[in-house]
Amino acid sequence: MSERVTISVENHIADVRFNRPDKMNALDPEQIDAIVEAGEKLAAMDGIRAIVLSGEGRAFCAGLDMGSFAASAAEATKADGEGSPLNKTLAERTFGNANKYQHIVLLWRKLKAPVIAAVHGPCIGGGLQFASAADIRVVAPDAKMSIMEMRWGLIPDMGSYTTWRSFVRDDILRELTYTNRIFTGEEGKELGFVTHLSDDPHARAMEIATEIASKHPQAVQLAKQLINELPDRNEDEILMMESEGQDKVSRTPNQVEAVMAFMQKRAANFVD
Repeated sequence: MSERVTISVENHIADVRFNRPDKMNALDPEQIDAIVEAGEKLAAMDGIRAIVLSGEGRAFCAGLDMGSFAASAAEATKADGEGSPLNKTLAERTFGNANKYQHIVLLWRKLKAPVIAAVHGPCIGGGLQFASAADIRVVAPDAKMSIMEMRWGLIPDMGSYTTWRSFVRDDILRELTYTNRIFTGEEGKELGFVTHLSDDPHARAMEIATEIASKHPQAVQLAKQLINELPDRNEDEILMMESEGQDKVSRTPNQVEAVMAFMQKRAANFVD
């Protein structure tokens, strides 16, 4: 796999890092391909119970590498003599119900294991959209965050409206989208973008991942699936999903092990 994204696994936790530190992990075509490849690899891996997503160097992710994309667009436009090649193909659904740029963000929400984003430095545009797809966001108080697309005359189009609607107030989302103003991690906690503040986001994210990895893995996965689907389900469907999920995990060996480990005051030994 490309070294643009690295994955190391220990104790059922995948430590995933954007690895383009010289460009603050900004997104060029190679970086986007590497992220898709990393997501597909994680989806196929057995025994992963939690994922920590972070960035090497001074930033989590500084969004699109505008220089790279401008050069690619200019070359493609020159070649076919027509309008922007970026705009005329985005409506094509190439990854299920999404295009490639939406897929690279939403794949983190769709992974079975919970994802904890550990954010420091710039978390701008696409970077904020990656963080927003995580189940939990641990952010440095002085991190710089922004829905930046309006600066370039664009709208956010990497799938994050589907996640922001669940944790950001409507008027706040409108203001930040229309103005592309930068806010800190500390303000992000007040606005709903941040779960926890930490001076060492990666260490705190690993602590949370370790706690999650100690739980019944199938129960955690089913809980994530149910929470993911809450915005699109009515009450009857949610109640049925709860019941069907509980039937899948109740009285299984792992569920019995969870009870026995608690009663015997020991670490549980789950089977993935």
